[in-house]
Amino acid sequence: MNEMDKGFDQVVNIINQARENAFRKVNEELILMYQAVGKFLSERAKEAAYGDGYIDALSEYIQDRFPGIKGFNRRGLYRMKQFYELYAENEKVSPLVTQLSWTNHLLIMSGCKSDEEREFYIRLAIKERYTKRQLERQMDSGYYERYMLSKDKLLPEKVQAELNPFLDSYVIEFLDLPTGFLEKDLRKGLISGMKQFMLEIGKDFTFVDEEYAITVGGEDFRIDLLFYHRTLRCLVAMELKTGKFKPEYVSKMDFYLEGLDRQVKKPDENPSVGLILCASKNDEVVEYAMSRTMSPMMVSQYQLQLPDKEVLRKKLQELANIPQIEDKE
Repeated sequence: MNEMDKGFDQVVNIINQARENAFRKVNEELILMYQAVGKFLSERAKEAAYGDGYIDALSEYIQDRFPGIKGFNRRGLYRMKQFYELYAENEKVSPLVTQLSWTNHLLIMSGCKSDEEREFYIRLAIKERYTKRQLERQMDSGYYERYMLSKDKLLPEKVQAELNPFLDSYVIEFLDLPTGFLEKDLRKGLISGMKQFMLEIGKDFTFVDEEYAITVGGEDFRIDLLFYHRTLRCLVAMELKTGKFKPEYVSKMDFYLEGLDRQVKKPDENPSVGLILCASKNDEVVEYAMSRTMSPMMVSQYQLQLPDKEVLRKKLQELANIPQIEDKE
C-alpha cells in the first residue's frame, strides 16, 4: 500500500466513524422518544378517565397525523408503555437503554422472565454488539440460565476474580457432524463454524490455531484448539472429547498448560487457562479429578441441539429459589 492509499484509508475511517456516530445518535433519540411516549401512557393509565379505548384512539390520531408511520399501532404503544414501566425505577439499567436497538429491546422484553435476566441480556448485547439474530440465538439457547448455572462450578481462581467468561454447558447446534463422529470431526466442525462458535464463547476470545504443537523432549504434543482471551490476557487451551469426562484428561491439560506457560506465554500475560469440552460429565467425578490440581482449568460439556429453556429455568429456580414469573402476554 502506497502513501496515497494510506491517506485515503484515513478518510474512509473518518467517514465510517461519523456514520457510526450518526447511527448511534439516531437510535438514542428513537429510544428516548419511545420512552417518553411510554411515560405519557403510563401516567394516563393511572387516571380513571382514560380507559382501554384510549390507546386505540391515540393510535388512530397518530396515523392520521403521520400516514404510514410504523410502530404506533395498539401493540406498539403498549410496548412503549411496558418499556417505560420496566426500567423507570431501575437505576442500573436506565442509563443503558439508549445503547441498544429497539428491535433488541423488544426481544428482551418478550423473552425474559425477571429483572435480572433482562439486565443480563441488555449488558451482554451492548458488550458483544449483538444483531437481532445473534441476540435471538443466545436467548433461544438459554444463555442466561446456562451462565447462572455455571457460577457455582469449580472455576480457576484467576477467573473467579474476573467476569467469568466460561460456561458449564456450551451449545453448538450449528455443527453438521456425521453419525459416530470423531474428535477430529468435532474440531474441524468448530473450525468451519468458527463465526458461530465465537458467538457462543464470546468475542473476547481470539482464535490462534488448531492442533497447536508444543515440543517437549523432542516430541510434539498438540492442543486441539488454542485461543487468546483479551480481557483475562491469557492463552486458553481447549481440548475436545466426544465421550464422557475422564479423570486422566486433567493431567493431560496440566501438561499442556505448563508447556504454554514455559514456551509461549509472554512475561506480561497471565497464566494459561484450560477448557476441557466433553459430550457429558459427572460433576462429582470432575471435582475429585481437579481437587489437587493447581492449574486454572474448567470442564464443560457441549450440546448439539438447543436446550429446553423451561428445564433450565426450573433448574435455576431450584438452585436459587427464584420465583417463576408468568408471561402476561
